[in-house]
Amino acid sequence: METNSSLPVNLSGGIQPVPSSYAALNIFSLVVSGVTFVLSILGNGLVIWVAGFRMTRTVTTISYLNLALADFSFSVTLPFLMTSQVMGEQWPFGWFLCKLIMTVVDINLFGSVFLISVIALDRCICVLHPVWAQNHRTVGLAKKVIIGPWILALLFTLPVIIRVTTITNQVGTFCTFNFSPWTTDPQEKLEVAVTMLRLRGIIRFIIGFSMPMSTVAICYGLVAAKIHKQGLIKSSRPLRVLSSVVAAFFICWFPYQLVALIGTIRIREHLLNMTPGFGVVINVTSALAFFNSCLNPMLYVFVGQDFRERLIHSLPASLERALSEDSGQTSDTPANSTSPPSNAELNAT
Repeated sequence: METNSSLPVNLSGGIQPVPSSYAALNIFSLVVSGVTFVLSILGNGLVIWVAGFRMTRTVTTISYLNLALADFSFSVTLPFLMTSQVMGEQWPFGWFLCKLIMTVVDINLFGSVFLISVIALDRCICVLHPVWAQNHRTVGLAKKVIIGPWILALLFTLPVIIRVTTITNQVGTFCTFNFSPWTTDPQEKLEVAVTMLRLRGIIRFIIGFSMPMSTVAICYGLVAAKIHKQGLIKSSRPLRVLSSVVAAFFICWFPYQLVALIGTIRIREHLLNMTPGFGVVINVTSALAFFNSCLNPMLYVFVGQDFRERLIHSLPASLERALSEDSGQTSDTPANSTSPPSNAELNAT
């Protein structure tokens, strides 16, 4: 899974053999990735089915649906990444799948993180400004706003789209960056790679983690303060859910982002000599980060009372009934029009 990190295969000829002492950690990362694949496909698949086909179009269901699509699309790539990891980071799937898989990975990882921030902002606005949300928080506006995270994700994935390719050396074929295809001089390639990967690593840490994490923490902090002020803290359930969202996001992503940042700082020596220990740490922390994709359905959707009830009732229902019974509000009208947005959002959490 190092091919998805901020570090490519080193320029000295591949990744060194992994000592037997690291084998258990590598196996552990593969097991976590396998569990993530199964749970994410099932969980996000159910979310896509229920939120996309069983529930009335609202601002909330649009957000959940896009988040599930991002996590589901990413999870489909895990078998390819796991196979590459088993083969010592070599890439047996060819140039096209190399570029396609890594593009899908980056777009959906960025997209998922940005969507989480949008959901946090939406919840915060509903709680802090319920009157404005009641009048302006429409399905039509949500469809326009939700395009923003995907456009940003695409922009930050451009380096992958343009520069990721297969490179064959004396060790094997690898799916990685080639920032300087115009030259064969090893020193020039090294200098260009160091500059570009250092820049990419810093951008990913700041925009792909620090800013979204700060946004989520601030938004849910404000929501928690409002819940406490309204005296709803005694129920504790909404606050527990919001706290678990922030905690899961941080716990899953921070170790990988920290290791990637250290790798960015020490990029030159890693390009020249990728140590086995660092490669194993990347694999373990990236597997933990990927695990967040199967947690999102549980933390953002399955805890919602409306979704849970709809899911239970919809499992035995036929497709025809599914398409006919949810023919309610799909127009460009304010969401949650029957109750104040703040209460609706807190109850749905």
